[in-house]
Amino acid sequence: MKTKEIRALGDEELKERLEAAHKELLELRFQAATKQLKNHREIPRLKKDIARLKTIVRERELGIGV
Repeated sequence: MKTKEIRALGDEELKERLEAAHKELLELRFQAATKQLKNHREIPRLKKDIARLKTIVRERELGIGV
């Protein structure tokens, strides 16, 4: 997910996407632990998406980049 796409989201949708990303990361970690994960690069990609989401949430809290 690109930063421009994230900035276009509303506050509630942003929080929903963040929560969904955390759940997906948990599932990927379980799959990796049980050797069922096919593409191991999904975990770092998802972590970066979570970081982007959290950054936008924090910017909105501080009123930066509005």
